[in-house]
Amino acid sequence: MEDITVPVFNNLAEPALADILRGGGVGVLLTDTVYGLVGSASIPNAASRVIDAKGRKYKPGTLIAANPQQLIELGIQREHVKAAEQFWPGPVTVVLPTKPGLEYLHLGMESLAVRVPVHPEVVALLKKVGPLLTTSANRPNEPMVKSIKEAQKIFGNRLNFYVDGGRLASPLASTIIRIKIELLRQGAAVIHPDALE
Repeated sequence: MEDITVPVFNNLAEPALADILRGGGVGVLLTDTVYGLVGSASIPNAASRVIDAKGRKYKPGTLIAANPQQLIELGIQREHVKAAEQFWPGPVTVVLPTKPGLEYLHLGMESLAVRVPVHPEVVALLKKVGPLLTTSANRPNEPMVKSIKEAQKIFGNRLNFYVDGGRLASPLASTIIRIKIELLRQGAAVIHPDALE
């Protein structure tokens, strides 16, 4: 294995980690479910680097945010976020439609998988850096990694950081669902039907 010169942090509270992510860096950390490749969802180049590192150019990852408001501020419609937030925080990923402006994240799928984690250290990091685009830290169609050392063997020096969250006995990804929003009655809040597609 090549010599790894990329910094390895021992916890998500490292100030340098937040600086790297805010600067567009990408790396691997333990999310609330599995080890994931992550980069800022607000920086198109960072999102592209996550997708390139994964080696799966036509399938978007998942957005994780500290709270529903971060998703709204990123550009996902409030109505859709409000319909999904009953499942959060927790390991439930909800696929929501998107509007123009987030093509660099959804890669033409016109929808995004989004989640608000429950893990307090992950949430604290997200409050500092904003939503992250994440995808499991493994090669497509291969088993999920159980440790940072396994991730290093795959990604080596191509990333900007690793965060060692310990060894996972049995990595288990989040549950993914899709919900449909229907306009049943127009009332005081007028919602255009196109906003629900």
